Amino acid sequence: MSTPATAPPPPASLKRIVTASLIGTTIEWYDFFLYGSAAALVFNKLFFPDSDPLVGTLLSFLTYAVGFAARPLGALVFGHYGDRLGRKKLLVLSLLLMGGATFAIGLLPTHATIGTAAPVLLTVLRLVQGFALGGEWGGAVLLVSEHGDARRRGFWASWPQTGAPAGQLLATGVLSLLTAVLSDAAFGSWGWRIPFLLSGVLVIVGLWIRLSVDESPVFKQALAQAEARKADRTATAEKLPLVAVLRHHWRDVLIAMGARMAENISYYVITAFILVYATTSVGLSKQTALNAVLIASAVHFAAIPAWGALSDRIGRRPVYLMGAVGVGLWMFPFFSLIDTGGFGNLILAVTVGLVLHGAMYAPQAAFFSEMFATRMRYSGASIGAQFASVAAGAPAPLIATALLSDYGSSTPIALYVIGAAVLTVVAVAAAKETRHRDLADVVPPADADRTTAPAADARTP
Repeated sequence: MSTPATAPPPPASLKRIVTASLIGTTIEWYDFFLYGSAAALVFNKLFFPDSDPLVGTLLSFLTYAVGFAARPLGALVFGHYGDRLGRKKLLVLSLLLMGGATFAIGLLPTHATIGTAAPVLLTVLRLVQGFALGGEWGGAVLLVSEHGDARRRGFWASWPQTGAPAGQLLATGVLSLLTAVLSDAAFGSWGWRIPFLLSGVLVIVGLWIRLSVDESPVFKQALAQAEARKADRTATAEKLPLVAVLRHHWRDVLIAMGARMAENISYYVITAFILVYATTSVGLSKQTALNAVLIASAVHFAAIPAWGALSDRIGRRPVYLMGAVGVGLWMFPFFSLIDTGGFGNLILAVTVGLVLHGAMYAPQAAFFSEMFATRMRYSGASIGAQFASVAAGAPAPLIATALLSDYGSSTPIALYVIGAAVLTVVAVAAAKETRHRDLADVVPPADADRTTAPAADARTP
């Protein structure tokens, strides 16, 4: 039976919450992806000028990977306080941190001006970006998941996920426009700074919208229950979210990490590494490669809600498995199409790859949210998602570039992604279907006897 906390909110309210989450995640991902695109196109020359072009790109991607290294720390900190204080407050903080770091990158002196201090400062700002994004994802998807209609949770929760392709679309679009209207010299001198400085304006818009939404009703209910337990001297003390996650949900954390392997690795190979591969190995222009990613990202944006809606009908696991298997099977055709050098084939390769990626990414928000109890959900979902990013998304462009440098072929890169797909299939196959769970009924085991939730729902398996 639905409780007031889980009853569907008014359509206007839900749409406002979805819009706030979508715009916030779009800005956060714009900032994060902008760095990745700039790392592939200009940072190797601006911050590592003494290196050979491919080594410079490797060093540039190394600073890119550093941002991922900070994401687990962000997940731990934001997850802890998000489970204690609420989703909304932490989402506002993450947006401020990300936007401030990105704006500062736009003002950063290059190696030619301040020498080795330039890449050091760049790395520090990248760490701040990663820390902020580590806390952003969990809060954004939970705010929608915990507000939304349980029958369509997969669809509604997939909308914050579209912030990734929307951010990619925005970042790539701005860079593509600038490379089209500016000469290479002008873009390398000052034009690359414009997209980073633009983040300051976007953050102001995002904050205005994000501050207008209310806290999750499911969290409010859980917080009220926690406060009541504090007043009851006979009640068991509530454990720290991290401790509770590792004690009661360690299996779910491992499943979430495994589920992210193919999703994360394939995405950064398809969108970030492709800029290197298409320009250095195939000989296409930066503009051509950026335009292909731009078009594919638009299709990706449209595909994600469709996959999310399908997960409401047939389940999270079947949709996720379709995406993992599909990405693995697509890798060899993906590189074969790009190797032809045709713009149409390049678009087809990237678009199909991102559509298949969307089958994993769309149900992920609802899937991970449904695994964890309310007072540890921010921590659990964030830890599972962000710790995987260190092993998956962080080194993906770096590993792909190194494989290309060592072997001069796309075959090892395709096998690398296929291996990740196998890991994801195993992890998702080991999971249980979650789409029928009521988020308000999923409570920690120690609390099961103090709620009206059915025993079967008292603990996620």
